[in-house]
Amino acid sequence: MNYRFEVFGREMLIKRLEGNWVLFTVSGKGLLSRVGDIAIPAELSPQELRSFLDDMYHEQASAAHPEVIRLD
Repeated sequence: MNYRFEVFGREMLIKRLEGNWVLFTVSGKGLLSRVGDIAIPAELSPQELRSFLDDMYHEQASAAHPEVIRLD
């Protein structure tokens, strides 16, 4: 299953692959680019992913994009 988020203005996708969570950025054309410097703990539930992204990227919050939003 895939989980899409708007992370402080940037679209990101999290996929479950071989028991691990894998994070991607999504380009304006829908192309995926894997984010290699963020390791999402495998034991996180889908309900915890939004909070995890908020914790990892909170420095990017702005008045225009103050929060992480789940898109699906």
